[in-house]
Amino acid sequence: MTLDDLPTPCLVLDLGVLKRNLALMQAAVARFPGLMLRPHMKTAKSVEVARFAAPGFGPITVSTLAEARYFAEAGWRDQIYAVGITPAKLDAVAALNAAGAAVKVITDDVEAARAIAAHPGAIQALVEVDVGEARGGVAPDGGALPEIAAALGPRLAGMLSHSGHSYAGRSPAEMAAIAEAERLAITAAAARLREGGLVVPIVSLGSSPTAMHAARMDGVTEVRAGVYMFGDLFQGQIATHPLDDIAVTVLASVIGRRPDRNTLLLDAGALALSKDRSTQAAPRDWGFGRVVDLAGHPLPGEPMVARAYQEHGEVHAEAPLPFESLPVGARLRVVPNHSCLTAAAHDRYHVVEGGREVIATWDRVNGW
Repeated sequence: MTLDDLPTPCLVLDLGVLKRNLALMQAAVARFPGLMLRPHMKTAKSVEVARFAAPGFGPITVSTLAEARYFAEAGWRDQIYAVGITPAKLDAVAALNAAGAAVKVITDDVEAARAIAAHPGAIQALVEVDVGEARGGVAPDGGALPEIAAALGPRLAGMLSHSGHSYAGRSPAEMAAIAEAERLAITAAAARLREGGLVVPIVSLGSSPTAMHAARMDGVTEVRAGVYMFGDLFQGQIATHPLDDIAVTVLASVIGRRPDRNTLLLDAGALALSKDRSTQAAPRDWGFGRVVDLAGHPLPGEPMVARAYQEHGEVHAEAPLPFESLPVGARLRVVPNHSCLTAAAHDRYHVVEGGREVIATWDRVNGW
């Protein structure tokens, strides 16, 4: 089977690019002896990808209970479920752990911490610390931190932070500065708890950009990163990976042509691409995705999906499109702005390795 045989729209994963991106991050983490990479599977959501990203059933991060169950059943037991836990979900986590998993949860709420401590199941938790993203987490120097840690008691596994605000950076130097601010904040928080007599085994931080560009990791036990595996047009522009090393694309067919407007219609719209507009804030805006040829090569005029409807993608370009080589039915590929959201629209990967031959089909887990 080749890309010419697949139904469109569908998701294509280039194994060679995936391997390059994994090696790039592994090399970045290896600069710091003793530091562990805990890959975040929230983007890939695939056991087959995990075989490369976390070989030997190494530790992973997940973002849903569906992922936790899927990976635990496949052998990945050491997990952090890195979304604030609710008491109603504790039974599900405890059941996974009773079956042999070691899923840890996170919280930034004292009442949730008390519910974790009171639960009869084997559940450990990390306190989430806000290091500048202003999403979840408690202040590293505030009163809530020791209160939550004390409420967890022997269930305390450590602390966790996420530097999602690194996405506002535009250079390796800016990423390194954000990474250092995160490191200082979370290690100071860990030191506060240790000075109070608590054991803090895990100090977990990260995002793909900061993991790649951090200058120091003193006091940190592990880093978490996920989007680096596939990359996307946004991450490529903030130096997480080379811009050409984006492992996933959406295969689409031409379904309409308007030479008078210099536009094409594709059968990949918002439901196949997502409506994420992350590159709107990047140096180059790629609309709803960059359009390349079937081999993944650029096209004249650097076309992009400028308008996305439910099942239609309207392609615009800066130069005349090659309509003579793009009849209705012709196949193109769309490079995503944000691979996490684009991949979430699909239930499988059609795997290639630098060519058009489909060498495998890999499943992925969706839902919650």
